[in-house]
Amino acid sequence: MTPAGLEARGVSYFPEGAGGEEGALLRKVSARFEKGRITLLSGEMGAGKTTLLNTLAGLLRPAEGEVIAEGLAVSHWTSAHLDRWRRDVGLVFQSCHLWAGLTVLENVILPMIPRGEKLARLRTIGLESLKRLGVAHLAGRRARGLSLGERQRVTVARALVSRPAFVLADEPTAHQDEGGVAIVLDCLASAAEGNATVVVASHDPRVLKDLRIEHRWHLTKGRIERIS
Repeated sequence: MTPAGLEARGVSYFPEGAGGEEGALLRKVSARFEKGRITLLSGEMGAGKTTLLNTLAGLLRPAEGEVIAEGLAVSHWTSAHLDRWRRDVGLVFQSCHLWAGLTVLENVILPMIPRGEKLARLRTIGLESLKRLGVAHLAGRRARGLSLGERQRVTVARALVSRPAFVLADEPTAHQDEGGVAIVLDCLASAAEGNATVVVASHDPRVLKDLRIEHRWHLTKGRIERIS
């Protein structure tokens, strides 16, 4: 019986035009990411961390193997089914991907609008998410005027606003000072305590030493190994 959470089973990924095994970004990756825990993906730049996160999220389709979410082989689903499933996935992109012309609050609630909830309700939960990340005072600012650290926290707030079942965060502390690192990790830990499956890709030493992260995997040139 497959445990709750996410699982990669023998996942390989070859970018377009890659020449066989040598060009693989992921090489038969098998790993489990449990519900209710933070799991760390470590590895140097180019090791395959972002590719694995994007594959787990359904943004990339594996060339080999499959991704299992709550016992379902989501990597085999059609685009329409994947789009609906991704509503349960909160993504923290390394490059943030905020809409420059929208306000911070509009960016945070934007993924929630297709769900049909009232705008007043969305504004309330959006502000709550920003408050947890310590950036509620930026709610009315345009995203184009934010610093890198502010953009990153807003991106985390957007990923967590719907209290998703799966949170996949790519280098979520890269532009944070010590205080910001603590805030981001506290929010990710709270999501895990709420029974979410939280996977954090990072080589930030401040993240690596966080004792709340019990499960750790390390990627080297697309190959994965369990380190705790």
